[in-house]
Formats: sequence, C-alpha cells, structure tokens
Amino acid sequence: MAVRNLWHMRSNFLFGSRYSTEILFKSVSVRLFCLKHTADSEPLRNEDLLNNLLTMGVDIDMAKKRQPGVFNRVVTNEQDLQTFLLSKGASKEVIASIISRYPRAITRTTESLSERWDLWRKIMTSDFEIVKILERSPESFFRSSNNKNLENNIKFLYSIGLTPKCLCRLLTSAPRTFSNSLDLNKQMVEFLHEVCLSLGYKNPTDFVRRIVFKNPFILIQSTNRVKTNIEFLQSSFTLSNGELLVLICGPGARILDLSSDYVKRNYANIREKLLSFGCTEDEVHKFVLSYPDVIFLAEKKFNDKVDCLIEENVSISQIIENPRVLDTSISTLKNRMKELVHAGYNLSTSNIALLSWSQKRYNAKLKKINKIVFGA
Repeated sequence: MAVRNLWHMRSNFLFGSRYSTEILFKSVSVRLFCLKHTADSEPLRNEDLLNNLLTMGVDIDMAKKRQPGVFNRVVTNEQDLQTFLLSKGASKEVIASIISRYPRAITRTTESLSERWDLWRKIMTSDFEIVKILERSPESFFRSSNNKNLENNIKFLYSIGLTPKCLCRLLTSAPRTFSNSLDLNKQMVEFLHEVCLSLGYKNPTDFVRRIVFKNPFILIQSTNRVKTNIEFLQSSFTLSNGELLVLICGPGARILDLSSDYVKRNYANIREKLLSFGCTEDEVHKFVLSYPDVIFLAEKKFNDKVDCLIEENVSISQIIENPRVLDTSISTLKNRMKELVHAGYNLSTSNIALLSWSQKRYNAKLKKINKIVFGA
C-alpha cells in the first residue's frame, strides 16, 4: 500500500512539476536504501546479541523485562564482560545471573570496568569479596560508569574519618552511596555535623562515624527526612540533648532513614496498642527506647504478634521487658510456645527471651527442659 501511494505521489510530481525525473529518482532511491539498511542491520545486531546471551545462559525474558533499552543498543560488550569477570574469579553461572538481573552491565567497556574494579579494591581486600557483592547486587557496581565521581567519594569519605572497615560496610550494604554525587554526600555530612554541635557534642567526626556505622543507608537519604525523624524522636519522648545523642548514635540510628510518615504511623499504632492493655506513657516510652527497631514493624504485624503472645498467657509487661521477641515470625512464635507448653514450661511466670533465640540455642534449651520434665 505504501509503495502504491509513493508511486502515485511520484506520478503527480513528475507530470505536474518542473523538476526532472533524475532528481526525483535519486532522492527516492537514497531514502529506500537507508530504510533497507536500518531494517536489515538492527535485527542482525539483535540476533547476534541474543545468541551471545543465550550461549552465556542469560535469562533473556528477565533481562528484557528489567532493562529493555539495552537490546536496542548498537554496541554491547557482553563477551568482554564475561572475559573480565571470569578473570576476577566469577563463575559463568554468576555472570549469567548478573546480566539477567542487570543487563546494563553489558554496556560497560573493559577499560571502565578495570578502572572501577581497581577503585573498589581500595576498599575491599580481595576480588572474591567484590564478586560476592556483584552476585548479590549487580546494580551496585554497574549502575554508574562515572569512575571519577566514585574516586572523589572514596577520598571524601576517608577524609571525614571513616575507616576502611566503615567504607567496606558502606560498599557492602549501601553501595549507592558511592554513586551519589559528591555534593549530596557532603550535604548530609555537613548536616550531621550541625546536628552534632547543636546537641552539645564537640566531636563531629566521631558522631558521623558512629551513625554511618550503625546505619550505612543514612548517606543515601535526604537531609530533610533525617531531620524530621530526629525532631520526632526528641519531641515524642521528651529527650534531653544528651539522651537524644545517645539514642541516635546507638540503637536509634537505624530508624533515621525511614519514611517519617512510616515512623509516625507505626509509633502511633504501638502506643495505642500498649495503652489499650493498660500501659502507661512511661512504659510505652521505655518499650520503644529500649528497642527502637520495633518501629520497623508495620501495624498489622505488630498487633498480630502481640495478640499471639497474649493468647498464650504472656503478659504485656513481659513483652515490654523482652521486646526482641517481636522480631520472631508469628509461625515460629506459635510453634515454640506450643513446644514449651507441652514441655511444661510456664510462659506466664518464666522468661520469654528464649522465644527470640537462634534456632540452635533454642533447641538446646528445649532439650534441657524436656530432659528435666520427661527424663529423656
């Protein structure tokens, strides 16, 4: 149909215009040639890419779903990437998994990869450690190709007193820190310095180091979010500057990067639930401050776990004294309480801390209880 229309237009043009047929045909032939070249070459390129990736064991469907634009690239370096990672100790299976989950990795040049690897080795002690990070989170290494920015961030983070151990923790847990612009990292560090001084602590370097070590995700959050959470903690628990300092340098550091709405909503639920069991405001404060991680629990999960414990005659005061039991899944709580009750363990009068123990430690304790009760 398109060809017929083109011929019709060309006929009208020829017989009703002053231009020569030579010019017209020259113009049409060039356009058609260009269309043919593009149409033929792209499928060929994609076919080569698909064949290479299939040979490497890549999950094509997953890769296309995650980053479809990669398959439209004129140049990719999947074979060079495989050769490079094999030389660093990665297996073919790991490489296939990396590309499947983060196909943009095949757009990086060998030179860029080598330079970036060397920069990571300034933090990590071995190639093996880097391969393990890539296996777990390929985006952390391949997300950016701006090696100069990475180098500047490493220098800056060392300059503010972070130790190699701390940088290693950052790279392992929150690698996006190193993809941040240098200015963003500087803004957060300057903000934390201001918080430190406002609370009366005269060692900003130590303050930043403590918070970053406790919460490696802090540098990839906005200063406004962290500021809002700090203000919420101080106002909600009527903390002195010294008390707030101890909290955010310690167990409270982990909640500073949470959504402020999430923090407020979960705290409001915890407070309402505990008050409904007759707890005082002081008891609510004691409970949350002794284990701020409880704020990570969404409303339903928190309520269900408390109700599950109460149903087995565990008192609310026992829960307040042992908040870590709420880290245990509901299914594990139910199974353990059932086993303990069967073994004659009185949950209402005994220590419930064992509900949060590791499986190995719990099994050893249960075995002792059973031996005492049943003599076996």
